[in-house]
Amino acid sequence: MQTPTYAPTHLAAELQLPTNWLDYTILAIYFVVVLGIGFAARRSVKTSLDFFLSGRSLPAWITGLAFISANLAATEILGMAANSAQYGAYTVHWYWIGAIPAMVFLGLVMMPFYYGSKVRSVPEFLLLRFDRAAHLLSSILFAFAAILIAGVNLYALAIVVEALLGWPQWVAIVVAGAFVLAYITLGGLSSAIYNEVLQFFVILAALIPITILGLKKVGGWGGLTDKLTATHGADFTTAWGGTGIGQANPLGANWLTIVLGLGFVLSFGYWTTNFAEVQRALSAKNLSAGQRTPLIAAYPKIFIVFLVMIPGLVAAALIPKFGTAGSGYQYNDAIPFLMQELLPNGVLGIAVTGLLAAFMAGMAANVSSFNTVFTNDIWAKYVVRGREDTYYVRFGRLITAIGVCASVGTAFLASSFSNIMSYLQTLFSFFNVPMFVVFIVGMFWKRASAKSGFWGLLAGTTAAMVNYFVFYKKGIISIPSDQGANFVSAIAGFVAGAVVMFAVSLFTRPKPAKELQGLVYGTRSPGMSEPPAAGDDAWYRKPALLGWGAVVLAAACYIPFSF
Repeated sequence: MQTPTYAPTHLAAELQLPTNWLDYTILAIYFVVVLGIGFAARRSVKTSLDFFLSGRSLPAWITGLAFISANLAATEILGMAANSAQYGAYTVHWYWIGAIPAMVFLGLVMMPFYYGSKVRSVPEFLLLRFDRAAHLLSSILFAFAAILIAGVNLYALAIVVEALLGWPQWVAIVVAGAFVLAYITLGGLSSAIYNEVLQFFVILAALIPITILGLKKVGGWGGLTDKLTATHGADFTTAWGGTGIGQANPLGANWLTIVLGLGFVLSFGYWTTNFAEVQRALSAKNLSAGQRTPLIAAYPKIFIVFLVMIPGLVAAALIPKFGTAGSGYQYNDAIPFLMQELLPNGVLGIAVTGLLAAFMAGMAANVSSFNTVFTNDIWAKYVVRGREDTYYVRFGRLITAIGVCASVGTAFLASSFSNIMSYLQTLFSFFNVPMFVVFIVGMFWKRASAKSGFWGLLAGTTAAMVNYFVFYKKGIISIPSDQGANFVSAIAGFVAGAVVMFAVSLFTRPKPAKELQGLVYGTRSPGMSEPPAAGDDAWYRKPALLGWGAVVLAAACYIPFSF
């Protein structure tokens, strides 16, 4: 399946926005509030559990909104709008198939194991299920990937700010990095989460006016579909048109690769093992709230697609050759173009603030997960063990500063790639997919031995890298694009990891059954049997109802786009 070629690697020079003092005042107020939340959260940080997991005390609605906000980075906002301008309504697949089933699976199936085992991180679960070798390797790989991805968010922010506001890239990188460093160092995960809740609403405040005014500009939904059908064909506004096996379409995918490739390998690999997301659920106050965290997040995820897809479609309708050389715009320019065309000052300031909030949410999620993994899973277990709790809080603040500085460095590394989203997907195929196969095999197969986790993770990561750097980059196999190579790398990593785990398990001893309680499907630990807290047994809070309700609602949303 060829994934879309979008990323804010360049924005048209003529898109610089006519901002004035009112817009900058709104932006300044936002930054003041961000720091204020950091200072307020600092008062609640007394232990390492407070700093790294908010003391496991947050209600589900807070962690649920933070969960979706951590995912709603501006690379997704700009990228999915660009995707829609280029490919039309196919964008809905990245949400209704590429997110919702995996989020529900995380809430209903995996969170009882994560939360019930009382682990502080995703790699720590591998320590309990497999051994120290698997734990250390997964911790190093995750920490490395988190810094690289945080750098991508910083670099993408710099590109947008330079194009829209005229700031030099290095200024935007340093300013955003400094604010993220300040509020995470002050208040730890609580500060990041409460800021992510704020950022969620700021992002909505930015996207809703663009969507409404854009629809009004083209004569409503009916006028939009009429214009797009006339210029791009009838399939452009449908989800499944032209996706039959053997049919050609601009996306380069058929229904089978969409369902299996996007809907299983890529989405489950991201949503179920990405600690930047799972950390929000682990900070919830009890198991029920932890389970409900991704399930609550699934409902806004279902509908956010309209706020990123419709602006892309509107841009394609207003300029029929939008994204081609003759139009003067790239697909990346869809939302900035509409901001310039439609928004008055004041509202423009809110929109710019929303984009900056989205970038900062994505970066903060990766930095806060990095400091937790590096402190608890690497430093405290293998370097400096047995120190007092306050030492690890101090070290957590120190490593946060180091992580942000490293992210600034990797932001400039990202500038060497021609397509940032392709770069992100490359990292994802290297790190997340192999981690997912180790989790899924270990969680559902009791016979998977302690040694198989390390070798499966190593084999999966190596196979993905070999496919990309050797077979694809050296032209040994012909793949039409970087995105297609990333998809093949993900499959290679998944298959290699599973095969090696199976082979190693046949020749090594499995862990005793008593050590697998609460770590393998079909077993339970005491933490998974806690009675529901007061109010959590209400019918509308049942995780099963929330989860299956999200799946049914996502499936129902396909109906208007199927004909």
